[in-house]
Amino acid sequence: MREESVTTGEVLRSLRAECPIPARLSPYAERVQGWLDGELLPSLDLPLSAAAHQRLERARFARYAARLYPDATEADLRVITALFTWFFLVDDLCDRPDRLTPDDVRALRNEVVILLRGGARLRHTGLTGPLRRLLVRAWREPRRRMPARWRNRFADAVAHHLDGTWREAAGKAAGRRPDVAGYVELRRATSAAYVSYPLVEFVTGRPLPDPVYHHPLLTRVADTGNDLLSWYNDLASLERDRATSGGHNLVLAIAAEERVPLEVAVDLAADRWRESMRRFVALRAAVPSFGPALDEAVTDHLDVVANAVRGTVDWTLESARYADAHPVRAAG
Repeated sequence: MREESVTTGEVLRSLRAECPIPARLSPYAERVQGWLDGELLPSLDLPLSAAAHQRLERARFARYAARLYPDATEADLRVITALFTWFFLVDDLCDRPDRLTPDDVRALRNEVVILLRGGARLRHTGLTGPLRRLLVRAWREPRRRMPARWRNRFADAVAHHLDGTWREAAGKAAGRRPDVAGYVELRRATSAAYVSYPLVEFVTGRPLPDPVYHHPLLTRVADTGNDLLSWYNDLASLERDRATSGGHNLVLAIAAEERVPLEVAVDLAADRWRESMRRFVALRAAVPSFGPALDEAVTDHLDVVANAVRGTVDWTLESARYADAHPVRAAG
């Protein structure tokens, strides 16, 4: 197979050009980004260098939230941006060279779930300092406005995400490299996509009943959308993951399992993304009516899954968080 000068950055841009989901962006994106950079982040007293603070600002987390929830009010977009920032900060803690140990991640997971389920007054060693203050602040409005069943569903999603983060941390610590099937299942947890989906109900004030939210067809749409945003992110973070992930990246898992060069695995991952996008479009079109009382909320849910896919694509290419996603060649 002939190798051509096609970088992962060019593959990412090619997949964006092929994405059939329209891009959306809240009109409050820049104002909320200014609030995040000028008010929220400075107020947290994060133990970071000036350069690290600058990297946080250049990551543009508010614009990511603004792409997923383009119809949110400015106040609600601030709430979601604060939550997103919390999850990205935890991701950084788990992904750096001096990352959290599996025991640290497990303690964090347990205490976060306690807080989300109503134990905000409890103090624990696994959730302290700026991380605790940020989560308490970000959770205040959803906890006030949303019904208990929604809060429990959100807490379940966060628990699932942090369980996945713990399993990944344990795998890295043990030197276990996942195969492709195992990685895809684990990646659905570590991506936090399932955490983002219920937040549209906070924005709209239209919570779905649990039987509808967990309907098999809606679950397949959600899973496929999760795969699409996760695999796109894996292509974007490949250069970093080669050094830090212990094989936890779709491209790396494909390269190891198929015994192919990394540049071939990039192409195979991109083809896998294209096939899943075709399946996503078909699944979304096949969702039936659930009746006039529920169809609007179901549409909200389908929209946020789609927005999460397209929003991840667009934000990845505008955020400085993945600015190093270019050197690996893809085969031609």
